[in-house]
Amino acid sequence: MSFFNKIFASVGIGAAKVDTKLERDTVAPGEEIRGVVEIQGGNLEQQIDAIYLTLNTSYIVEKDDKRFHQTGQIDRFRLTEPFTIRPNERKQIPISFRLPSDTPLTIGRTKVWVATGLDVKNAVDPTDKDYLRVVPNQLMESVFNAVSDMGFRLREAECEQAPYRLRRRLPFIQEFEFVPISGAFRGRLDELELVFFPNSSSDMEIMMQVDRRARGLTGLLAEALEMDETNVRVTVSTADIPAMRQKIENVIRQFS
Repeated sequence: MSFFNKIFASVGIGAAKVDTKLERDTVAPGEEIRGVVEIQGGNLEQQIDAIYLTLNTSYIVEKDDKRFHQTGQIDRFRLTEPFTIRPNERKQIPISFRLPSDTPLTIGRTKVWVATGLDVKNAVDPTDKDYLRVVPNQLMESVFNAVSDMGFRLREAECEQAPYRLRRRLPFIQEFEFVPISGAFRGRLDELELVFFPNSSSDMEIMMQVDRRARGLTGLLAEALEMDETNVRVTVSTADIPAMRQKIENVIRQFS
């Protein structure tokens, strides 16, 4: 084995490469993703300690009055035990994993990607990145349809660092901000914010922030003191889908 081949492989030149091929790139939270990981051997034999796959997104962090993006790991999977890849050898490893129910949707500027890496001893770890299009599952879609039918339009969707009181498994939450452009709540609300806390693909808790429009001097004072916002939680399941609009509307009316 050439001395220079060892040196080149240690910095990634002529070393093994990895490529993940997914059966589909559009998926909803809770659904299964299948595919294969292809490993192509380089110019020399290498010991692969593990193949790992991570599911990632980015979220906004505020610190010292500054906002910046930080990568957040949604999940991590170890795919293999240690093995050896010979020069120019090609291996294919079938993979399957279920997208966690709390995976953010790729709406607005939110991106979700799968990163696959080889853990190679004494060398640069080869990596591969594949972006996913994460769409609402049936339950989320019914909530979005209900809110839209009430005359709300989505203005913004962002992943932000979660306050400790709202933090669950992940360090961030995805917030959906709606504004009323028609219907009964136009002129009554400034905006409606929703955060989903899935318990499973068929059951979730929704935190709503109902921001009332200021009316008169009292309303202006309340708005200045941020007393015009009400946070309310409601649990919905797939059984609520046929009457989802009525259920959501009843909650909003109580606080608008």
